[in-house]
Amino acid sequence: MAPPAVSGVLLNSSPTPPAVWPPLDFALGALACCGACVFTNPLEVVKTRLQLQGELQAWGSYQRHYRGALQALWMVARTDGIRGLQKGLSVGLMYQGLMNGVRLGSYSYCEASGFTSVHGGSLLSGAAAGALGAFIASPAYLVKTHLQAQTVQTIAVGHQHNHQGVSSAFATIYRREGIIGLWRGVNGAVPRVMVGSAAQLATFSSAKEWVSHAQWFSPNSWLIALTAAMISGVTVTITMTPFDVISTRLYNQPVDELRRGRHYSGFTDCFLKVVRAEGLFGLYKGIGPVFLRLGPHTTLSMLFWDMMRLGGRATIKELLQERE
Repeated sequence: MAPPAVSGVLLNSSPTPPAVWPPLDFALGALACCGACVFTNPLEVVKTRLQLQGELQAWGSYQRHYRGALQALWMVARTDGIRGLQKGLSVGLMYQGLMNGVRLGSYSYCEASGFTSVHGGSLLSGAAAGALGAFIASPAYLVKTHLQAQTVQTIAVGHQHNHQGVSSAFATIYRREGIIGLWRGVNGAVPRVMVGSAAQLATFSSAKEWVSHAQWFSPNSWLIALTAAMISGVTVTITMTPFDVISTRLYNQPVDELRRGRHYSGFTDCFLKVVRAEGLFGLYKGIGPVFLRLGPHTTLSMLFWDMMRLGGRATIKELLQERE
């Protein structure tokens, strides 16, 4: 006989905390990552600028407007104003809500089905969920990259698309390149998020289990999720930065009259050109702000998500007790 369901949530009669209803997990994942995005968006702005600086130029042959995360933050604030540090925030929230809602919600379905408990299941689930989320949210990431790269000519790096705003950017890209143009760069975004998602979700789950077994903190303490998220953030930064650089370059490149990229034809072409022109170091441009952004973002989003899921489980448990 199946366990009882409350408000569409399948509940277990065992003392193990019930799983969160996957559609609810979709909303919780989106909300958690949007909350983290508000705090980390300035680092996303400077990360984008650092990754575009010196594009396809040998080290030392170009003017360096940005020399590190802190100096870049100061430069952007001084030149573009404080609001410049939150460029692309609205479309960034759109991207985070779509991508991470789909990603974390899909991962929750895999958890509920028991697939993540098999050998390698957590890694595969994270990668597949990340690929789906990246594909669906790719147009938002495209516009976000364009807007965050835009600045005054004195400190401009990369191609300047000169959009007037979020809605104008979507409309301009659609008129110029059609519906397919809104997914330009998705071939860089999918492997980027697959690698990052697999690393994040697999290491977060494993680290959380390890910290729990170590009994450093009391059961269900938020410090368990915090410690696991910090470990996950370091792993994601190391594995994801090269893919992040390639993704930023593919999204921001200009297109010709035939709607083809002027600099790169695809992921592999971008990888080879960056390595040849800028060396392996070119694939790790902006790793400072990547870590400063991904570390807090992973920590905050995973912590928010885990705590909200615990809250959801607690509510379901209370409903069960009332029914008894």
